[in-house]
Amino acid sequence: MPRGLDHIVHAVHDLDAAAALYRRLGFTVGARNRHPWGTHNHIVQFSGCFIELLAVAEPDQIKGEGVPALFGRFNQSFLETHEGLSMLVLESSDAAVDAATFSAAGIAASAPVSFEREAQKPDGSTVRVGFSLAFARDALAPEAGFFTCRQHYPENFWNPAVQQHANTATGLAGGVLAAENPSDHHIFLSAFVGERELLATSTGVTVTTPRGEIQVMDPAAFASHFGTPAPDIAGGARLAAIRLAAGDLTKAGVILGQAGILVAERMGRLVVPPSAAIGATLAFEAA
Repeated sequence: MPRGLDHIVHAVHDLDAAAALYRRLGFTVGARNRHPWGTHNHIVQFSGCFIELLAVAEPDQIKGEGVPALFGRFNQSFLETHEGLSMLVLESSDAAVDAATFSAAGIAASAPVSFEREAQKPDGSTVRVGFSLAFARDALAPEAGFFTCRQHYPENFWNPAVQQHANTATGLAGGVLAAENPSDHHIFLSAFVGERELLATSTGVTVTTPRGEIQVMDPAAFASHFGTPAPDIAGGARLAAIRLAAGDLTKAGVILGQAGILVAERMGRLVVPPSAAIGATLAFEAA
């Protein structure tokens, strides 16, 4: 069964500044959370998916293999040269099955791994959340991370009260990668998503998942669609943009304008460029 979008990681140096930016953009931003390997995050949650704002706050805690290496050290290395979108994550019903599928396809980066942490609820109380992950690797995108994620205590994680956003964003419409030759990533995406049918056009490759799309565009197509340059892809394909579904695009524009955020209108989207969004392109479109 194909896997839908679960979340996208936005890696930054200053987590407080990133949270403040997203609040200015009209998002409801969750409390600060701490991972046991030294990364901290804030969650911007929608129904069934989210954006993870992430920083390496305690680098001395990134020790050992497993999640500390595959997630913590990966983002630490990413942040040595970039800020922006670092990892694309799909939902999972069984991380062990995903890992076996990835291994058979030649894209596995690890055996399945699990971890738990405390999360803070809006009322200040804490609960346990737990996840099982299966990491995949696209050899042509070493600066982009990929894994699937299964929730073990979903009742402690998902919260409709924090899924309401002033900018009317309702979810992830898609994630966009920039690559020199988008068709080179066809085989990886097919195996990672679990979808045989991908659409190849002059602008790149698109795979439709049960929740949102994943697109790969060359730099010229990306600039044409979003009105801003693609990130540096000298080291391989990079995650470049988050497409956000908005219930009321006009209201979203008002919120962005009131915040003094630089926004461009492009192909029916309101686009916040990476110069204003800490290395990420954020594109609001009609739901």
